[in-house]
Amino acid sequence: MKTLGEILSISVHFLKEKKCVRFRRDAEDLIAHVLKLKRLDLYAQFDRPVQEAELKILRALLKRAVKGEPVEYMIGEVAFYHCQLSVGPDVLIPRPETEILVDQACRMLCLADLQEKTAWDLCSGSGCIGIAVKKACPHLRVSLSDISGKALEIAAINAKRNDVQVELLQGDLLAPFAGRKTDIIFCNPPYIPSQEIFTLDPSVKDYEPREALDGGDDGLFFYRQLEKELPSYLNAKAKIFFEIGTGQGDLVLNLFHGRSWKNKRVEKDWAGHDRFFFLEFE
Repeated sequence: MKTLGEILSISVHFLKEKKCVRFRRDAEDLIAHVLKLKRLDLYAQFDRPVQEAELKILRALLKRAVKGEPVEYMIGEVAFYHCQLSVGPDVLIPRPETEILVDQACRMLCLADLQEKTAWDLCSGSGCIGIAVKKACPHLRVSLSDISGKALEIAAINAKRNDVQVELLQGDLLAPFAGRKTDIIFCNPPYIPSQEIFTLDPSVKDYEPREALDGGDDGLFFYRQLEKELPSYLNAKAKIFFEIGTGQGDLVLNLFHGRSWKNKRVEKDWAGHDRFFFLEFE
């Protein structure tokens, strides 16, 4: 019977040979999932024997990982900005880069009086942004919207899992908010140009929902729509936080060219790529 330490070494080597990008992290996550341990606890239990029934489950998961299936979908959850979130093929997997957006927003919002203030998380998917912000800023009234009913079902699970109260609305972008105005907008819309989706890593293009990726011919379809429609939904001095695609910074800046938009700025992710666009309404 092999020990946990031996199985970890074999699994890492197997995924590395198969050219899996995150070979060590994926091996750790899958083993921790099968053995019902925390990932860091693996290294404190190297001598633990691994049962044959556990190995059978692990082998099947490793084979799926080699084919490109995201480990997060296999495990069914992901950690995101002090939250533990359920995920599945009906929602995008929350990325670490999006935590930068949430962190910057929370740092800014914690300095403001949030009593009676509202925030909308458009294209919310798993609800990662809105739920994380609500957890960090409990006085803020947060609404999540998505065109996908299945995505909203997952968001509802995540809100309950993280013990936050949020409003859940189904519809395209701003349609569910007819007749209402808000103080804060979060939106991580589809922004991959249609023709580029086929060039993405198989773990993305073959497994994650295309409707959450496809931003139209140039990736800017949803930003154009929001630039036109947002003003009638915003209170004075409203703040907007967008995630954008690599190289889209100048393009989005040019889209939001009207006099109503103030304090516009593009910020980069850890890799130095355009990733976030922040602005305010007059």
